[in-house]
Amino acid sequence: MDPRITVVTLGVSDLDASIQFYRDGLGLPLRDREPDSDIAFFTLEGTWLALYPRDLLAEDATVPDEGSGGFSGVTIAHNVSTKAGVDEVLEEAKAAGGSVVKPAQEVFWGGYSGYFSDPDGHLWEVAYPQLTDD
Repeated sequence: MDPRITVVTLGVSDLDASIQFYRDGLGLPLRDREPDSDIAFFTLEGTWLALYPRDLLAEDATVPDEGSGGFSGVTIAHNVSTKAGVDEVLEEAKAAGGSVVKPAQEVFWGGYSGYFSDPDGHLWEVAYPQLTDD
């Protein structure tokens, strides 16, 4: 297997609202799509983020869509180059309709990070991985 991830697909409950959150709120670049398409792709550095209705994603994977709303055991991380950048992205996500789940703080591994959730509860860690002393 070639060790790379090319697409991360999030199962979402409201595709239009999720597109608005990621495109308009966080500024991710949406690829061209047909207006009635069931999927949206955002081109990121080295990978794509895809949004697809949760029930259809579960059906495609042939697993039940229990919709429990609990922690799925997956988070997505976004690294920034400064501590202030962590705070800025968390505020950007909040202003876009997300929720700050864990405010930014010094963390056990030596960096600075916090978490937000998108409108469907997908968790994103925003981190400044301090590699040298500031």
